[in-house]
Amino acid sequence: MKIVVCVKQVPDSAAKVVVENGKISWGDAPLVINPWDEYAVEAAIQQKEALSGTVTAITIGGEGSKDALKHALAMGADNAILISDPALVNMDTQATAQVLATAVKKIGGVDAAFFGRQAIDSDSGLVPAQTARLLKWPALTLSAVIKVDGSSVRVARGVEEGRQIVTAKLPAVFSLVKDFGEPRYPSFMGIRKASRAEIPAWSLAELGIPAPASVIAWPEIMNPPSREVTCEVITGGSPAEIAEALANKILAEKVL
Repeated sequence: MKIVVCVKQVPDSAAKVVVENGKISWGDAPLVINPWDEYAVEAAIQQKEALSGTVTAITIGGEGSKDALKHALAMGADNAILISDPALVNMDTQATAQVLATAVKKIGGVDAAFFGRQAIDSDSGLVPAQTARLLKWPALTLSAVIKVDGSSVRVARGVEEGRQIVTAKLPAVFSLVKDFGEPRYPSFMGIRKASRAEIPAWSLAELGIPAPASVIAWPEIMNPPSREVTCEVITGGSPAEIAEALANKILAEKVL
């Protein structure tokens, strides 16, 4: 089974993101693999172990984005590819999907493409489905359980109402949720292997496509206005008095 897993380098979830001079900054916080993508890497490796095959991790970005690929390699991915080009900046989800779909086609013979549910820096969660549309593959999003049987796959989707069971034919695109199971920690040998790995970089010319056009642009970025928040504790001699005082306060503030 030939599998691709798409990962992204993002600011650490503990980073305080602000806008400075019209540009987004996360200070000295480190960049890490998108936490949701670790579930995608885990799912891809489990399928490789169960069905035999290879896992190739791909990402879009600069030289620093190789760290996310090396994390995937340390977890157990077999190969990694960096897609890097000066034209690939400020892309929206549609442009990102165009690049990833083209990369999957260039790799060739792919049976499954795995994604995390969403990236924590943008939180759109649109790229997996948009990539599937461009590939003309089924989009099996929010996957919590994956069972492959020959050329067919059965997925339990983790939705708000519970679990939704769907089936499809491979090849397909999957996005993973936490219910799939905890991602493995990179092993010592995996980390050593990843540190020595030679990761090729593909440009747009090597993909054979022009710079994709974004539909969405961000002409101006600013910090949200600060708000003055005060807290008042309602007290009283009994629960009834407290409830009455709270109701009177709500009416006075015209909340209701």
